[in-house]
Formats: sequence, C-alpha cells, structure tokens
Amino acid sequence: MHGNGSCRDQYVTRYSRQDVLRILHLRARQLTAWEQAGLISANEQYSFEDLSQLRTLRTLRATRISAKSIRESVEAMRKTVGMGNPLTEASAVGHGTHLSFRHNGALVDPVTRQLAFDFEAGSRRQLSIVGPEGHAVCHESDVQELFQRAVRLEEVPATVGKAAELYRQILAMRPGYAAAAINLGTIHYNQREFTMAEQLYRRATEADPEYALAFFDLGNVLDELKRLHDAIAAYQRAIALVPQYADAHYNLALAYERQGHRRRSLRHWLTYVRLDPVGPWANHAKAQARSILSSERLSIVSRAGRMVAAG
Repeated sequence: MHGNGSCRDQYVTRYSRQDVLRILHLRARQLTAWEQAGLISANEQYSFEDLSQLRTLRTLRATRISAKSIRESVEAMRKTVGMGNPLTEASAVGHGTHLSFRHNGALVDPVTRQLAFDFEAGSRRQLSIVGPEGHAVCHESDVQELFQRAVRLEEVPATVGKAAELYRQILAMRPGYAAAAINLGTIHYNQREFTMAEQLYRRATEADPEYALAFFDLGNVLDELKRLHDAIAAYQRAIALVPQYADAHYNLALAYERQGHRRRSLRHWLTYVRLDPVGPWANHAKAQARSILSSERLSIVSRAGRMVAAG
C-alpha cells in the first residue's frame, strides 16, 4: 500500500463492483444512481479512496440532502478551497437540505461561502471517556482514530474480523456510538448472522433515534428474518425521519406487495419514481405502479361520502 509516483497504483488494493456492494451493504441500483448523478465515476474496480467516498454518500443518502445538492456542494468546495475530493478530504456535515464541510476548525458552506467556528469539533477534541472509577480512560479523538482504523480494516476481506473486534472495543468504551453499531451490524449481516445484526441495528436506533440509516438497515435485516410486519415499521420510521429517502420507499413498496397490500405500495412506488426517476429500478417502480392502477379498481370517497371509482 506504500509507495509514490508512477509505481504507487500497483500496490493499491482494488475492489470489484461486487466487493463494494458487499462491503458497504449497497444495492446495485444505488451505486448506478450515484454514477448517473456524477457523484462518483462508473468503474468495475474501485480504490480505497472510492470506498471512503461511497461510505460518505451512503450516510448522506439517509438525510434530507438531494444528490443534486451534494454534487453542487462538492463542486463548490473544489472551487472554493481547492480540494480534489471533498468527500474524503473533509468531513461532510448535513444541515437541513444543504451540505457543509468541516475544514481547518470551521464549518464551510461552499455554496454560500459562509464560515462558522466548528464548536462541535472543538468540544470533541477535549472530551474524555470516563471509566467506572471516575478516571478518564480514552479521549474522544482516540475513539475516532479507532473507528477510522476499523473502517479501513473492514474494507479488506482478510481483516474484517479485526475490524469487528475494534468496533466491539469502541462500543465497550462508548455504548452510544451509533455508527460503530451500524458498521458492526453490517459485518454480521454480510455473514448472514441476522439475529446479531438486528441487535446492533436496534442499538444504533436507540443511541440515535433520528438516524434514518439505522432504521433502514434494521428494516432490511428484519426482512431477511421474515418479520415483514416489523420490517415495514422500520422502513416507515426511516421515511418519517427523511421523507425523501428513496431506498426506504422502494423497500417499503416491495414489503407491502409481499403482504398483498398493493394499494398501500402504490404511493411508495410513485414516490420512488419522483425521487429517483432514471434507471432500471425506476422502470420497475413505474411498471409496478402501472400494473396496480390498471388492475385495481381504486376508489375514493367523495365529500358527500359516496364511493367513486378512480379512472
């Protein structure tokens, strides 16, 4: 992995497209959508930097920030600060429907070019983890360093076990570290240890009840466990937190169809098409919506209370 100049690439670990989907717990359609949105180049082989960028995009997917807004912020950050890849060289922070970046002790909104002191980063550097005897046992910066080491280990198949052990250490020091719980849960999910994955995803939702990604992942593992009713509740919670969460709408529509509730699925198919209108999964969602509309006699209640067939 070390080296420089023209010799460097021959030592860099490369990941296949299937490796990326497995490691990051992504669906192929999501990776294709990011490529079509210009957020990452379409490839069959990916570098570690690409994986880091995709991990950031996966986290941002579960926010109210659109792909268009992310792309505009990234391009503005490149022009404003001169970064080659802001998604890996700075820490992305969501603020409502906009994206800012932590950079040199400040929060930078590259589109408006506004700066603010990063109080959260400043306080994070001073925070200590306190043990049962009241002694500081680990600074927050140490926990962050452990987390980054675990992320790197996770992205190499041969060292996934070491990554899992580091995530366990982090959770022992800081039980409420939702991101560590999610990543460890995903390791168990990829190993088809679904019961353990469920426990970790639930731990993440309890640690951060506003973390839409945790509820989405929880829904996926509950679906694998054939607990469709619970999976639907988890997807619904993810959508309640982030109404623009396209993947959650897609999976919820699938779940409703598997329950036989085609009318309930219709709204989510249509919402998915509005949020993610291009690509094979959008085409599938459109086809499902057309099938429901053509085969079901949908009806609405008029103001007078009379049932009226929808045309």
